Amino acid sequence: MGEVTTVPTPVPRARGNRRAEILREAARLFAARGFHGVSIEDIGGAVGVSGPALYRHFSGKDALLSEMLLDVSSRLRESAAAAVTYAGGPEETLDALLGVQITFAIEEPALITVHDRELGNVPERERRQIRRLQRLYVEEWVTVLAELHPSCPAARLRAATHAVFGLLNSTPHSAGELPPQAMRPLLHAMARTALDAAVAAPEVNID
Repeated sequence: MGEVTTVPTPVPRARGNRRAEILREAARLFAARGFHGVSIEDIGGAVGVSGPALYRHFSGKDALLSEMLLDVSSRLRESAAAAVTYAGGPEETLDALLGVQITFAIEEPALITVHDRELGNVPERERRQIRRLQRLYVEEWVTVLAELHPSCPAARLRAATHAVFGLLNSTPHSAGELPPQAMRPLLHAMARTALDAAVAAPEVNID
């Protein structure tokens, strides 16, 4: 199946404000050096302000990290809901969801790295909110996959969805190997093949 281009891609973060710029630069620095390896002064320097000036936007590094991961989780959830709303049947909707995740994986690898490494540094209340948004995002996929494969157990579809996210979110390790216009169809084909194989594979009796 080819990718659907008429369905909304990931809801973008606002580009024209200082807060969004700080989040982008902080993500880049956290991905490169780790949360504990970056100071407020480092982030301020990256956006051309003094470190203390950042406190007008965020109360501290914990708050900045929390908003960064809440923001991307919310954008993915909103994009999935838009894909489900605007796409046609389940095949088209699945291609649209793949397009959402692939666009994110190609365009924001720093956020993938930060989430994988630093979620444990987010305060517990915000971490629960992030996890809830992520569960809602996954369930959009599971619902569509269940329409395509009604006899497949939801747990299997959910596991396959997480596995495909792992495949697509490997982009921080392959950055620069292929241009985005070549990477996009490659990831799409691999993800569809992986989902089809996961559903078709025989179930193992674990009793």
